[in-house]
Amino acid sequence: MATTANPTRDDFAALLNQTLGGENEGFEGRVVKGTVTAIENDMAVIDVGLKSEGRVALREFAAPGQKADLKVGDEVEVYVDRVENVHGEAMLSRDRARREAAWDKLETEFSTTSRVEGVIFGRVKGGFTVDLNGAVAFLPGSQVDIRPVRDVTPLMDIPQPFQILKMDRRRGNIVVSRRAVLEETRAEQRSGLIQSLAEGQVIEGVVKNITDYGAFVDLGGIDGLLHVTDLSYKRVGHPNEMINIGDVVKVQIIRINKDTQRISLGMKQLENDPWEGAAAKYPIGGKFTGRVTNITEYGAFVELEAGIEGLVHVSEMSWTKKNVHPGKIVSTSQEVEVVILEVDADKRRISLGLKQAINNPWESFSKAHPVGSTVEGEVKNATEFGLFIGLDNDVDGMVHMSDIAWGVSGEEALALHHKGETVKAIVLDIDPEKERISLGIKQLERAGASTAPVSDGSKLNKNAIVTVTVMAVTDGGLEVQTGDDGAIGFIKRGDLGRDRDEQRPERFQVGQKFDAMVSGFDRSKKPTFSIKAMQIAEEKQAVAQYGSSDSGASLGDILGEALKKRDGN
Repeated sequence: MATTANPTRDDFAALLNQTLGGENEGFEGRVVKGTVTAIENDMAVIDVGLKSEGRVALREFAAPGQKADLKVGDEVEVYVDRVENVHGEAMLSRDRARREAAWDKLETEFSTTSRVEGVIFGRVKGGFTVDLNGAVAFLPGSQVDIRPVRDVTPLMDIPQPFQILKMDRRRGNIVVSRRAVLEETRAEQRSGLIQSLAEGQVIEGVVKNITDYGAFVDLGGIDGLLHVTDLSYKRVGHPNEMINIGDVVKVQIIRINKDTQRISLGMKQLENDPWEGAAAKYPIGGKFTGRVTNITEYGAFVELEAGIEGLVHVSEMSWTKKNVHPGKIVSTSQEVEVVILEVDADKRRISLGLKQAINNPWESFSKAHPVGSTVEGEVKNATEFGLFIGLDNDVDGMVHMSDIAWGVSGEEALALHHKGETVKAIVLDIDPEKERISLGIKQLERAGASTAPVSDGSKLNKNAIVTVTVMAVTDGGLEVQTGDDGAIGFIKRGDLGRDRDEQRPERFQVGQKFDAMVSGFDRSKKPTFSIKAMQIAEEKQAVAQYGSSDSGASLGDILGEALKKRDGN
């Protein structure tokens, strides 16, 4: 039987368990309190109440990069790995004790999303290691700062707050973020700063970053966007033409979106608006000099003054160059003279004309070469209906195939001339508004002769019945001539007769003669003829002379009598 004076091994174990906090609790794997009894060779000798003392390296009692502040008699907490090793000593760990205590605290803080304090003390692949008061956490490189940081040295070995993103105690894994703390702090600062700002307010800021579309300006803790279109009233190709990173600029707050915390800034709003009074300054029809700033497929932009640009549409660039890219007419930075065509100050638009600043070549040609005058030019192009002749000031005149030569068909006349040949012609008609010049070559052969043909039909009267000769047969009708060398005109397919069967050009032959009515004259005073109109007129005349069909005579009888009378039968 055991006594107090002579306790057994079981009595001793029971007393030991009672000392460590309970009968059911083991000693190993626990954090216990002990007393420093000695310091020997960078080791602290600690008594935790076991039959033997344990040793712990002094560095485990010091923060990274610092010396341990420990002396004999200090009470410390250590973790018991084993009660006794092969040397009979207790195996203790201060680091493990701190780690266990830290994990308990960190789990509580993680559950409440509280910030924790730690120290960055090392580099590993993909990031850094952080000491969270005993527990080691991983800090990914992307979570160091809001923007990429090239040198993390200034941030190391400095206590600072972190946010725990993930932790797994069983695996000993903790992931923290410094960026989350900075973003939260920044959001709080931005919210407070936005409340102190107002639209229309003028404030100074520092240019932090420049992009193609604008610049970001630091307003003292919050950034605002200065868009490239709000830098100046004049055209700005890139923001760095006006500002540089680090510049202190004065800006006006244009818009504030408190939901998204976005601020729009402007610099041109602090300048005088050049569009005020633009309508009076640039009257319609006024001629001004400007500089070409931009060229597009549909025209060119011309700067009349700083902040005011007008568009010269491609259709208003040249009198003679059609369907040409504007870049082949003007070049960037070229000084040009333009005419104001339209001003819309509300929409900030001005329409300009480049060709209006010079004389209309069609009007100039009309003054220099009136109808009836002789001109000379090169055959620029031959088409199925005529020749185009190059004339003064890059204008073209057209010779219709019926005005090329006498006594031949239109197709034969076209074959008489070729591209590049220089020819002479007479001006038959000029229409500056439609930009058309009609020329005649064959009229030049008998110009001034008393027997000259009446090519323009000036000796013919409308509705007169004349005898014509077929000169050419086409799908569209007949080309005919009055007399042997009289006026040349045309009969359309629909005017060859009243009945559809009669409206076939192929039933006629070149050289065939017949009567037709002068139905009118075209813009060059050439006559047009109609068999159909003649037939209708004769029918009306016969009915009026011989009475209506109610008298018993048929329409055929009436027409027959009329034709006999006309022919003298």
